[in-house]
Amino acid sequence: MFYSLRGKLMYIGESEIAIECNGVGYRCYATKNSIRELKEVGNEVFVYTYFSVREDSMELFAFTTITELNCFKMLLCVSGVGARVGIAILSTLSAEQVALAIAAKDSRTLTMAPGVGNKLAQRIILELKDKIEGISNTQINNRSDFKEESSSNAEAAVNALSVLGYSQTEAEAAVAKFDRNMPTEELIRNALRSMARRK
Repeated sequence: MFYSLRGKLMYIGESEIAIECNGVGYRCYATKNSIRELKEVGNEVFVYTYFSVREDSMELFAFTTITELNCFKMLLCVSGVGARVGIAILSTLSAEQVALAIAAKDSRTLTMAPGVGNKLAQRIILELKDKIEGISNTQINNRSDFKEESSSNAEAAVNALSVLGYSQTEAEAAVAKFDRNMPTEELIRNALRSMARRK
């Protein structure tokens, strides 16, 4: 129903914001990472939104990047992960760190978020690993432009980008622009910036 909001930032709280659009104020729950990006009350801001409807409530969630929104929606696909847990995870970790943890099957990183114990972290990895299983080393190496300097860091970055909803072709092309030996998280961040500039 709501894809995005653009308007004046009226209020910033610890876990929520309010944006005025054409005289209507919208309260949105947001991650700490997004709240830090919004900076000051009174500024004009743009956020992507997710509208959650349940039997007992209707809630709007705001994100400063489409990557964070995509990661949030991905987390909601996991049984036991509700919107508040998704916000807690993305308040503790960046979307890139979440994707990398899933791709690397690193449950310990996910348990850094409040409300995420080891069992839930393992479930997140179990239920979302299928999103990256289709990207095997063989598939990556079949592309000659990706094969020349391929490294485990580059492969992990491609896997993580696929978790965030990018196609294999998009992810490979973006990662191929950078030094394959740089840290995986830096590769992911640079690739995301590169793809954002194209839009």
